[in-house]
Amino acid sequence: MELRSFWFALTVKPRHEKAAAHNLRLRGLEEFLPLHAERRPWSDRVKTVELPLFPGYVFCRFTYAERLWALNTPGIRSIVGFGNQETPLADAEVEAVQKLVSSGMPISPWPYLRIGDRVQVEHGALEGVRGVIVREKGPWRLVVNVELLQRSIAVEIDREFLGPCRGLPSTSTCQQQLSC
Repeated sequence: MELRSFWFALTVKPRHEKAAAHNLRLRGLEEFLPLHAERRPWSDRVKTVELPLFPGYVFCRFTYAERLWALNTPGIRSIVGFGNQETPLADAEVEAVQKLVSSGMPISPWPYLRIGDRVQVEHGALEGVRGVIVREKGPWRLVVNVELLQRSIAVEIDREFLGPCRGLPSTSTCQQQLSC
């Protein structure tokens, strides 16, 4: 019988996200460290650096039997969960973050949003991704939440790519937001 693996968020030592992800990969575990480009001023120039979208965390897919293998990886502190129970991430949330990162569009960390109107991307590179749409002095942004971490990321998107959230209990909130 094949054991099902799940995505988990792992906490890492401060500023050790890349090393921890590398160590997980060396152990044969499937890891995912979403990065974004950010311009940082140096004394003599401005340099673009790649920083984690979720500082202090790395994602890893493993089975229950492999959890100690992941926990004993250098740089890893713990598995995120509630109480003493490790909690897997929703596959759809990890897939949405992977789509955003691989799209090539500019992305950035975003304040976590709990209340907001949800939309779905209907076509283009991000087709099928659901998130919260916000507007901040100019372009529209699609904000995707990772509920377990209470963190979010945002990507700039044209309004014409967005449509109402099909299959959600309340699509009226999506319609209201799109008409703003």
